[in-house]
Amino acid sequence: MAPTVAVIGLGKLGASMAAALASRGMSVIGVDTNPDVVRLVNEGRAPVRETGLQPCLEAGRSRLQATTNTADAVSRSDVSFVIVPTPSDERGAFALDVVARAFAQIGRGLAARDAYHVVTLTSTVLPGSTRTVLLPILERESGRRAGRDFGVCYSPEFIALGSVIRDFLNPDFTLVGELDARSGAALESLYAAVVQNGAPCRRMSLENAELTKVALNAYVTTKITFANMLADLCERLPGGDVDVVTAAMGDDVRIGRPYLTGALGFGGPCFPRDNVALAHLARALGTEATLPVATDRANDARTAALADTIVAALPAGATVAVLGLAYKPASDVVEASAGLHLARALAAAGLRVVATDPLVSSLDGDPRVGIDVRASPAACLAEAHGVVIATPDPAFAALDPALFESRGPEPRVVFDCWRLLRRVLEHRPGIRYLGVGLSADDPANAARLATLWTDGPG
Repeated sequence: MAPTVAVIGLGKLGASMAAALASRGMSVIGVDTNPDVVRLVNEGRAPVRETGLQPCLEAGRSRLQATTNTADAVSRSDVSFVIVPTPSDERGAFALDVVARAFAQIGRGLAARDAYHVVTLTSTVLPGSTRTVLLPILERESGRRAGRDFGVCYSPEFIALGSVIRDFLNPDFTLVGELDARSGAALESLYAAVVQNGAPCRRMSLENAELTKVALNAYVTTKITFANMLADLCERLPGGDVDVVTAAMGDDVRIGRPYLTGALGFGGPCFPRDNVALAHLARALGTEATLPVATDRANDARTAALADTIVAALPAGATVAVLGLAYKPASDVVEASAGLHLARALAAAGLRVVATDPLVSSLDGDPRVGIDVRASPAACLAEAHGVVIATPDPAFAALDPALFESRGPEPRVVFDCWRLLRRVLEHRPGIRYLGVGLSADDPANAARLATLWTDGPG
């Protein structure tokens, strides 16, 4: 018989996870402190915007209910997933206040339940958080002993906003940090019944799993930043083309192709803060994590350097259209968005910035932003001297190339951060196409390169 699962926290990840579990035959009780979110889920309506969430909710609606009562949900379930915020604190660590409150309520639910239950933390935390801080709360509030009366696991998801459901159901692997073998086996069995691709399960200690989560994200950002460095170099080589270089590198099994693009920097709600947290952890343990610190600094510098290049290519006070404000396609999240940071830098440099995004209709009316959000790319392009393609959104790839052509005597500058429209715009009349990672002036680059050899080889 399939277990009953409680999902505590119905944000973008939690709501998607609850819907996905229900769609795969699990009985699911969603929990959220916001009664409007609970009402929407009980009505079969998506409480957040996420790709595929509405049809997934509909597919499992008969098996999904929602409540604001955490203790009651835990008392009626076999496994709980805790997916609540762990915001960064002033040290760069992950604050546990919200999780601690949720664990207190879970403990009260455990006190009312006789059968075995596995409490699973999914939120990102630093090593030691689950065992040292949170587990004692469960024991205190329940009056029961972890490992004997109930199980505890740490099991973060490796997903991307905009593809949460697909990523959850088809992961590269599932990660289970376990208090004991019984806890881990129960969670591994649940995942085996849910994932669609037979992904392997990696079981380990709580602390190793907590480190794996932040370490994996930090490594991915290092790879992104390395590719961005290569893009910068390619722009300075005659015939330089970062796609040619990274495609060859990606064929090496030691490296691989994903995240080796060379474009804008990384952003979003996870990547930037995980680097900071890993560096904080290293300092707290009496060592140094210089690589994530350098990666974070290089990422910030990337935006400033790109802004300088764009400003230099446009007349003073020109209007520039920025296509893409969310931190990635298929998402409405602008938190730590490289595209938004770039747009703000351009505005701060004196350019007039108009912008659009398929899923971002406003920037909350903040007058400090200095960006006018338009309803469509066409509305932006109609008044712009230059264009910046900041996200590789399919909606931008499908635009009519004629929209980008200049309406005046001077060509319109198109700065393509992802080389999304290279094939159709690079040699089009009325357009000066500048792609990140591409040489734009071969003679000048050749002359610069030649200065390396003015004294002969060696």
